[in-house]
Amino acid sequence: MSGVLADLIRASPRLSSPATAKRRLASLMREAGAAPLAEFLARALLRDLALGLADHSPYLWGLVTEDPARLARLLGAPPQLSLDRLVADMAGRRDESEGDLMRALRLAKRESALLIALADIGGVWDLVEVTEALSRFADAAVSCALRFLLRENAAAARLAIDADEADPERGSGLVVLALGKHGARELNYSSDVDLIVLFDPQARAIPEGVEPGPLFVRVTKALARLLQERTGEGYVLRVDLRLRPDPAATAVALSIPSAYSYYETLGQNWERAAMIKARPVAGDKAIGERFLRELSPFIWRKYFDYAAIADIHAMKRQIHAFRGHEQVTVPGHDIKLGRGGIREVEFFVQTQQLIFGGRRQRMRGARTLDMLAELHADGWVSAEAVKELSEAYEFLRRVEHRLQMVADEQTQRLPFEALELTRFAKFCGYNSLSRFSDDVVKHLRDVETHYARLFEHAPGLDVSAGSLVFTGVVDDPETLTTLQRLGFRRPEQAAETIRGWHFGRRLAVRGARAREVLTELTPALLDAFSRSGDPDAALAALDAALGRMTAAVELFSILRSNAELRELFGDILGSAPRLANVIATRPHVLDGAIDPARATLIAEGLDESLVARRIAAYVASAATIEGVLDRARDFAAEEMFLIGVRLLSGVLDPDQTGRAYSALAQGITGVLLTHVMAAFALEYGHLPGGRVAVLALGKLGSREMTAASDLDLILIYDFAEDGESDGPRRLGAGQYYSRLTQRLLAALTAPTKAGRLYEVDLRLRPSGRKGPVATQFAGFVQYQRDGAETWEHMALTRARVIAGDAELAGEIEGAIAATLCARRARAALAKDVRDMRALIAREKGDADPWDLKLVSGGLLDIEFIAQFLVLACAYDRPAIRDVSTRAVLVKAGAAGLLTPAQAEALTNAHRLFTDTTQIMRLAVDGPFDPALAAGGVKRRIAAAAALPDFDALAGAIVEAREKAREVFRDVLGTGKRR
Repeated sequence: MSGVLADLIRASPRLSSPATAKRRLASLMREAGAAPLAEFLARALLRDLALGLADHSPYLWGLVTEDPARLARLLGAPPQLSLDRLVADMAGRRDESEGDLMRALRLAKRESALLIALADIGGVWDLVEVTEALSRFADAAVSCALRFLLRENAAAARLAIDADEADPERGSGLVVLALGKHGARELNYSSDVDLIVLFDPQARAIPEGVEPGPLFVRVTKALARLLQERTGEGYVLRVDLRLRPDPAATAVALSIPSAYSYYETLGQNWERAAMIKARPVAGDKAIGERFLRELSPFIWRKYFDYAAIADIHAMKRQIHAFRGHEQVTVPGHDIKLGRGGIREVEFFVQTQQLIFGGRRQRMRGARTLDMLAELHADGWVSAEAVKELSEAYEFLRRVEHRLQMVADEQTQRLPFEALELTRFAKFCGYNSLSRFSDDVVKHLRDVETHYARLFEHAPGLDVSAGSLVFTGVVDDPETLTTLQRLGFRRPEQAAETIRGWHFGRRLAVRGARAREVLTELTPALLDAFSRSGDPDAALAALDAALGRMTAAVELFSILRSNAELRELFGDILGSAPRLANVIATRPHVLDGAIDPARATLIAEGLDESLVARRIAAYVASAATIEGVLDRARDFAAEEMFLIGVRLLSGVLDPDQTGRAYSALAQGITGVLLTHVMAAFALEYGHLPGGRVAVLALGKLGSREMTAASDLDLILIYDFAEDGESDGPRRLGAGQYYSRLTQRLLAALTAPTKAGRLYEVDLRLRPSGRKGPVATQFAGFVQYQRDGAETWEHMALTRARVIAGDAELAGEIEGAIAATLCARRARAALAKDVRDMRALIAREKGDADPWDLKLVSGGLLDIEFIAQFLVLACAYDRPAIRDVSTRAVLVKAGAAGLLTPAQAEALTNAHRLFTDTTQIMRLAVDGPFDPALAAGGVKRRIAAAAALPDFDALAGAIVEAREKAREVFRDVLGTGKRR
């Protein structure tokens, strides 16, 4: 096609916001440097095209406005010549500095992006020409960056090539293979590039004494960085190196012998399909061509390969299992992965290539459209199928490009909202959404129809990994070897466990559908377990969970469709069986763990008011109090799981985790109190001047809750005058608030169909176990002043109001402050604290070294020291008060109430014990026994305490306990060592 680009433009988008687009164009023309555009934009078609960019594509309009002269230059030259110039410029670069190269490549990318978009949107280039141009630029960019790195390493004597040579790639011993759309010269507008980097370990370019593996790994990492690192000028290409053999276990650059060995012994059918499109794009292309020729027997089997159909069809079914891909639709449809999408056209072609390509050389091409035509020429596909699939492929690829041109995002999903979808339809050149939707649905259904016909007689799915076979009654030797390679210490036991699943030994997998999904999932699941740190424990935990579940299809389907979730699931099973139990009963909680929208809630999870608002909004739709209770349990279960996952992954540290659990419990309590009071009032009415507040003590009061904490609460009420409530059923004040408290207690503790919430302990109320469950404010004040024992005042040091009437809350806080700041006899107080500690030791024991609360020198000793200091010193130093034990210790050290050494010993011990306890409570139910705990659990606990291993943790705990106990003796004046 000859002629300058401006003369070739013959199409433009429809405008959605004409006034805005015209204003933006007018603003552009007032900019310095825009004068050369005036002549071009005087033409109606070019002006319409420019308005379309201003209206629909912030990315392209940004490219226009940042350099109007560039747009004029592109419009004034033949498009192919402009592309040739860009490629030639990159081929001839000899940059001295990395910064110069990175800037030049990024500017070239921006110019190519604008050029190709203009030729695409303007109807100048067809789909093949557009994708060829995108791929050609990618080839040139990869090659240019690699040449710079090769010259750099040659100059440093790490490669024996001439640094001044025009083509340092040839003979370098390194080759870059492009796969996927890049390899097929079918790149989309904002695609990543799938690369595999291989090297010849015997290449002459490798100097004696230089290890080729580490050298070329560094080169590969540098290559990826040069191309994808974002700077002020943007990026060049997104690089994906994960299509190399076993990417979780291999370096980013592989030796060719290693790659051969992998494909010959472990290569899977999906890798055969991927290699159909492979081609050398940079480096020593000759060795790349030789590698692919020698790999040909792996890719192209001599006999018809129906097993490949089952494998690739399984991949497609997995994609469909992901939400949003189940049916043909328009709003929100993924035109690549969804029903009738681009991937189905590609699979339609690739499956038949794998089947027939072993005998027919002409079926070994990379381009989808070319191979569709070849299938018809060879008599395998009807002319109608080729016509409809080709038209659909071209249409969907053009739509894909428009989606990505909006903001240079790697997306294939149509907008959900009607307004945005209508705007996008106009960007695609349509006057109406209905016409656009009709065309989208037609092409999707055409693809779906032909794809379904292809698989009408597909063989059943089976375990296709080859070395993972769990049929029969005896162990397969290769499977045992594979399990050992995956990290299983007891491969025979693992094989028997999985074989038992297929035999239906667990109720959850007795259904045919569950076993079918399990068959597809098992290889990927075992691979995820291999990275969990303890695959044997992970497998055992899943087996135990299946034993408690009545059905597992939902869980298996979720795991099958998402690799990230499988990794998370394996990690949880290997190091936190308690969390695995949650998944067993609520598989959907896994979705929330990787939902990007939930990531923004991490900071909010530490904000008590925001958490309360989220809970209130979540339960608001419930029509009954029973519905409120169920929704509250659903919210709490998912949120507690997410908090645990964030602790497990290091997103939250143990202190933040305690605050998050406490904020959740506080919010749940407050929201349920509101709804319980409203429901209670419908039956019993209100008391004149009645007020209620909930006082939290213990771990909730100090914001140090764990996954296993219960709630220590006191409900305090007040009212204006004696009398009865004004509802249909009247109650006196005492009875009214006792019943209200019982309702709240039931709301927090009763099991419903949605599960349980918390255990609640009301024993710290003034009347203890025997008296009323609710406490009148005046009685609370009097009791704390005249009747409370020392241990009750100790508990009060961590008390705070978490819900209820704000005015009453202030009065309660004032009464607590007055109580804690009263003058006390230090010696008598110390004796009371010592006696209380001794009583607890006699009744509950203090010898278990892993009960970090009760053990001598453990958390209880440290908390008692802090509580003693508050009670003994707050009269003179009220600022020492704090619900946080550690905060009290820090303040006591600053005030000279503890020596610096004592304060440091106690705060360090408290941090160590709480960090360790937090992860122990998350990982296991019940007491922690190192002899019974899995290795992954112990590694996780040690890591939470920032220690290298479990033995180091055990030693650190012993040392910290000894120091804490010594301070306890010194501060409390026991005089004797225990």
